[in-house]
Amino acid sequence: MSKRDDLIAKYAADMKDKLGLSPDLDLLTKVVIGCGPSIYSADAETVAASDPAELERIKNNYLMKKLGLPDGPALMDAINAVVAKYGSANRNKYRAVVYYLLCTHFGKESAYA
Repeated sequence: MSKRDDLIAKYAADMKDKLGLSPDLDLLTKVVIGCGPSIYSADAETVAASDPAELERIKNNYLMKKLGLPDGPALMDAINAVVAKYGSANRNKYRAVVYYLLCTHFGKESAYA
């Protein structure tokens, strides 16, 4: 297996163990590919959920630019809901998992078609 395949398996296991979800592996693979090289960096692979600037970047660069959603309070509410769902006890909130959850939350799977 490639390094990317290993990471996809790690993220799927993380979702199953920490969130009780069985992800759509096809969509998860597309989200991981969309994350680009950031997933190979230990620092960039995770989301700093306590950093407001990081959450703002997710809103602007992912939700608005990638998914094409209009700006509004619903975006930050969704980010906060995903972070809360992941749980404060989980130190490693993987970027690909957060993006996957946001994508499915807004029903924007078509962005990866």
